[in-house]
Amino acid sequence: MMDWKTLNLPASRLILAAAVAGITAGALAVYVTAQRDGNIAAEAPGGRDQCSEKVGLAQAVGEAARGDVAAMLAADPPRSLADLAFNDPAGEPMTLADLSGKTVLMNLWATWCAPCRAEMPALDALQRDMGGADFEVVAVNVDTGDDQKPKAFLSETGVASLAYYRDNTLGLFNELKKRALALGLPVTLLVDAEGCLLAHMNGPAEWSGADAKALIGAALERAQ
Repeated sequence: MMDWKTLNLPASRLILAAAVAGITAGALAVYVTAQRDGNIAAEAPGGRDQCSEKVGLAQAVGEAARGDVAAMLAADPPRSLADLAFNDPAGEPMTLADLSGKTVLMNLWATWCAPCRAEMPALDALQRDMGGADFEVVAVNVDTGDDQKPKAFLSETGVASLAYYRDNTLGLFNELKKRALALGLPVTLLVDAEGCLLAHMNGPAEWSGADAKALIGAALERAQ
């Protein structure tokens, strides 16, 4: 179990920490960098005007990011992520738009990423406690290869509440990297029911605690 107090996340929520596994062919360099995203070069196709109206919502969610989730940065600006593509639990292609109507906490993880493995039980607990018609934790495994290793890890760690979303092509990670949202793993995105990014972070967090639940609660309340 990771000692989350050792992360020492600053109040400003701008962090630089060695914590994530960099993705290259055959390399497992570990790093994490989180930064503000005001210099995004391109916005996802579709939903631009709709999401541009969510500045106040994103700021409110960012202000609710405290304590264990203080590294969660308000989207600046909010933009559509509805076109992000990965596979559903049945192995069929889908996009984030298919989860329209739900606030989503999307987390990209891999079995070779130690911080990802450490936070997976907490993400499972968050889904168990708060998941439902209005909210889902969408943990997307990005291991290359087949399903054997990630499924075995989830089984061994007792993860039972999370659905098994998957992308073994690195396409999802590379798309988020291109949009300056993913710098390593884990990466977590808070997206509203219309597919608009509200907040994001690189690096791990204690997702089963009161701070994380307050953040999700604020997103759900403000969206109503």
